[in-house]
Amino acid sequence: MKEKNLELERLVFFSDAIVAIAITILVFNLKITGDEGKHLLFSNLLQAWPKFLAFLLSFFIIALFWKVHHQFFFYIRAVNDTLLWNNVAWLLFIVLLPFSTTLIATHFRDPAAMMVYCLNVFFINIFQNNIWDYASERPEFLKPGLEERIIIFYRRACNVAMINSLISLALSFFFPIAAFIILVARFPFILTARQLFKMMKLKEHE
Repeated sequence: MKEKNLELERLVFFSDAIVAIAITILVFNLKITGDEGKHLLFSNLLQAWPKFLAFLLSFFIIALFWKVHHQFFFYIRAVNDTLLWNNVAWLLFIVLLPFSTTLIATHFRDPAAMMVYCLNVFFINIFQNNIWDYASERPEFLKPGLEERIIIFYRRACNVAMINSLISLALSFFFPIAAFIILVARFPFILTARQLFKMMKLKEHE
């Protein structure tokens, strides 16, 4: 194991750069179909609604994963090969998300396309969970004095995110649009959970 130094900082900077590239690539899928040389019609914009929905969902999913990853490495103070390779696997599925986004943007109602997308999100959740579980079970990897309730909060948050993506994956085989809605539903739930966590923290300091 290496103490927090250039090795850990390089891991974080590299991860941030890859995430930034992945979230930028998403916009390349936003193309309006229509005859060149003719006026753009509102109908052309309306026909592109699956592309905009897929873009928005993927943009906020990647942003959320990055934010959680950023919070993890605020508390994680050391890295070894196991943690590094879990992070590399997490990045692998992050960079695959623009590809799976193109699938649902083009085939929004098709189970195969939605299944690939949900599976992609599920694997990102798996490796993000692995990063936190591995580090949180080893006190020497964490910031000194880290409260147990913070460890538990992020562990439960990862578990809930995995359950959310697993449910959406199961639904994708039969009800692709329902699977998409389940993935979207994670955002208000996470915001509510964070607010409750902040309220509990404030009460403890009163």
